[in-house]
Amino acid sequence: MVSTRQWVLAKKPTHLPIFDGPDVTFKLVDQHLPELQDGQVLVKVTHLSNDPAQRGWISPDIKPERLYIAPVEVNQVMASGGLAEVVESKSRSFKKGDAVTGFVGWNDLAILSDKAVQPAFPILGGKKPQTLHLGAFGLTGLTAYVGLLDVGQVTKDDVLVISGAAGATGSMAVQIAKKIVGVKRVVGIAGTDAKCRWVESLGADVCLNYKSSSFADDLIAATPDYATAYFDNVGGEILDLMITRLGRGGRIIACGAIADYNSVRSKTSGVKNWFEIIAMRLSVHGFVVLDFLAKAPEATKVLLRALEEGKLIVDGGEQVVEAKFEDVPKTWVTLFQGTTLWNGTVGVMKP
Repeated sequence: MVSTRQWVLAKKPTHLPIFDGPDVTFKLVDQHLPELQDGQVLVKVTHLSNDPAQRGWISPDIKPERLYIAPVEVNQVMASGGLAEVVESKSRSFKKGDAVTGFVGWNDLAILSDKAVQPAFPILGGKKPQTLHLGAFGLTGLTAYVGLLDVGQVTKDDVLVISGAAGATGSMAVQIAKKIVGVKRVVGIAGTDAKCRWVESLGADVCLNYKSSSFADDLIAATPDYATAYFDNVGGEILDLMITRLGRGGRIIACGAIADYNSVRSKTSGVKNWFEIIAMRLSVHGFVVLDFLAKAPEATKVLLRALEEGKLIVDGGEQVVEAKFEDVPKTWVTLFQGTTLWNGTVGVMKP
């Protein structure tokens, strides 16, 4: 009988996850796995994707019917995307040794349906790391692609502002907008001067440090004739400010809200400039990438071609952090603590 280690949800946190005392958020357990059935694979998890959106999946104050996926309940394995290797197969689609991606959870070993995983093909003939399947060539890249092209209908004539531009989705959005779509002006927003210079190296015309005391004035200077579209990854006060910098008919592509992920919903920062949405005839379009999975082949083809043509920078665009399996939750939570650990685009754990 095969056993695995799992991190399960012990108690839903109201703020940052807790790791000590009686109210710990996660607990590590050993679990026997059932016999492998036809159409299933046993996989060894090699890398875990660290995503801010995971925080919403364990929130106690979001009703299941208001969440885009089933929430993680107490005593369930913490959900996570990941990269894995097939160690045993009863599937016609995969054999032992195959690399796959999918929602593997915080497991050491896991049994998954062969329809729940996808092959992790070699990128540029194996010249690029397979972990890019958790970023540029995974849901991250797809999110940026469909957010810009399908949701925002962004064109070369737009003036586009992207918050969280040094983050996973934001940095891909910068490159897709500037180097693939050819948007005439791309303004990035990030949290340090160093991150801003990196965002500019990806193609942004300018990047602004939102922690600067002059940020509001800098944003006005960067959008003198107002922006036409805003790709929002953070929500909060930056969203509220950006509403005042969109011209008539401007579009808000609502992708994420990391500014409020660890706040009690009743205490999150509300939109104060709502009348601007009315006066300027703005549109706000929220989206979830899971609604666009059918676009993945198209996006992958376009992004691979851009990589081959030198239009897409993926080197340095992810940070793989080696962590003991016992430290998976503590490593994940650094996403929200403002550390330099995730000073790249995609946080990937190698447990």
